[in-house]
Amino acid sequence: MSKILIRGAKVLGGEAADVLIDGETIAQVGTGLDAGDATVVEAEGQILLPGLVDLHTHLREPGREDSETVLTGTRAAASGGYTAVFAMANTFPVADTAGVVEQVYRLGKESGYCDVQPIGAVTVGLEGKKLAELGAMHDSAAGVTVFSDDGKCVDDAVIMRRALEYVKAFGGVVAQHAQEPRLTEGAQMNEGVVSAELGLGGWPAVAEESIIARDVLLAEHVGSRVHICHLSTAGSVEIVRWAKSRGIDVTAEVTPHHLLLTDELVRTYNPVYKVNPPLRTERDVLALREALADGTIDIVATDHAPHPHEDKDCEWAAAAMGMVGLETALSVVQQTMVETGLLDWAGVADRMSVKPARIGQAKGHGRPVSAGEPANLTLVDPAYRGAVDPAGFASRSRNTPYEGRELPGRVTHTFLRGRATLVDGKLA
Repeated sequence: MSKILIRGAKVLGGEAADVLIDGETIAQVGTGLDAGDATVVEAEGQILLPGLVDLHTHLREPGREDSETVLTGTRAAASGGYTAVFAMANTFPVADTAGVVEQVYRLGKESGYCDVQPIGAVTVGLEGKKLAELGAMHDSAAGVTVFSDDGKCVDDAVIMRRALEYVKAFGGVVAQHAQEPRLTEGAQMNEGVVSAELGLGGWPAVAEESIIARDVLLAEHVGSRVHICHLSTAGSVEIVRWAKSRGIDVTAEVTPHHLLLTDELVRTYNPVYKVNPPLRTERDVLALREALADGTIDIVATDHAPHPHEDKDCEWAAAAMGMVGLETALSVVQQTMVETGLLDWAGVADRMSVKPARIGQAKGHGRPVSAGEPANLTLVDPAYRGAVDPAGFASRSRNTPYEGRELPGRVTHTFLRGRATLVDGKLA
């Protein structure tokens, strides 16, 4: 592979430096490095980060290739600065066997735009009744370490306890979609003032918080690891903060859309704002930002949920829940966390690369930008401002809540083990 010299980038937002990539590895980091026969990327004013890692992506393949495929999803990931994504199990068939997770893993290898690590289902068919083949999926070629029934909650406490006990044997983690189903029957949006005024079925915060409270106690009892998917309420923040103060092995994620958008947007009745869990209140948004800043919430995860046009271009009640997010995540985090002074760029690297890689055990990702490390890197131009145009997305779906909204920052280059997957904002 050829050499690449990234010249003058601010490494993690700090001092400007040159970074020489030789093959799959960072060879040198310093100032005034000799380009020699290397391809030069002029990066003055840009921020150099370790390649982003998304612990929560829906790639839809197998079964819903009309929404997304592993190829289109990983192209979207590279466009957003990601070098690794974890693919959720709610495919058709469900990724609840070694055979299905290996299929997704191999499709990721073939795509070449980023590493794809399958997430295995906790229960057979996501039905919540019987544990899936957790050990077989872990021992497969895919080497699954994260298990989730995301899209559904593992609401049976006995099943959840057994799953936590099982994954403890090989250092795995159960990622819980915290939603008490009996409290959310017919729910269409956050339960509160707006739902009451609109006459839409409400989704109470306690439906999320009660499951998180139960699961952190189960994790403490078993001595295992639990990860909370798409945490969305101020109350959930307090429960996770309390659990961490007790030494419980819990981690949590927040989505970009829950850091920016509120349930007031539902007044438009535009189904693009329909998501699971729902958009919450301004109070919740501010609590989530503070929790991400102070480390109570460990990471940002996109919950990239592509849907075909017809599943969103309909009346609110019939619309599918979910938003695409891979290509806009870093911009939203820049706006909500960096430009508000809550995080610096080193903090962004920690929440969007280092910690998600650590939680998911993604080898070679989330590593320091230093000599001898794998060249998984992202360059972002923080000065850029532009309106979001989904027509230019690499994703197969266009269900973004940010269409026409001006967001800051633009990923210009993404490098996967020294190979450029994105160059000057265009897929290689």
